[in-house]
Amino acid sequence: MTPRLSRRTTLRLGGSLLVLAPLLAACSSSSDAASEANAGYVSGDGVVVEIPPEGRADPLEIRGTTYDGDDFDSTALRGAPLLINVWYASCPPCRVEAPALKAVHSEYSALGVEFVGVNTRDKAGPAAAFEETFGITYPSIPDTDGAVIASMDGSVSPNAVPTTLILDAEGRVAARIAGAADQSTLESLLDAVLAEAA
Repeated sequence: MTPRLSRRTTLRLGGSLLVLAPLLAACSSSSDAASEANAGYVSGDGVVVEIPPEGRADPLEIRGTTYDGDDFDSTALRGAPLLINVWYASCPPCRVEAPALKAVHSEYSALGVEFVGVNTRDKAGPAAAFEETFGITYPSIPDTDGAVIASMDGSVSPNAVPTTLILDAEGRVAARIAGAADQSTLESLLDAVLAEAA
């Protein structure tokens, strides 16, 4: 015989579930965030997609005004590879990958690679504090309205932060890292794009 629950017990259980549901969702989100934050340590990088030259889509045209008030136009940088990092200051995996981005910028900007950040959430203050903490010196464009991400023709999901794109010298997406990027992966992808232009 199957036990039957009284109406009062059913209402109590239902009420308990309503109270617990947001807590369980929050736990799930934080464990997802923790897992994402550790992605750079577990696998060395996020999910990496490399696109061979013959499979690349049309060049991206990314425009905006940096936090410093300078105009940015990716089309003016054609002829050089461009690394675009999508980030925001309180994003745990963004903090994980920041030292790698700093190191790669120091090494590869001297080889002609251009760098720009696209910040999806922060006003100037938090963005500047992050950049100062991690020694990031390349410019970033604030994109709280999502216009810059929208101009990337689906190359970046608005919720996939961090994401790093590497554009070839023609401005086409040559590689994408969804999740925290590590230094060796960034170097390998940039070396490949630089070799194409050699």
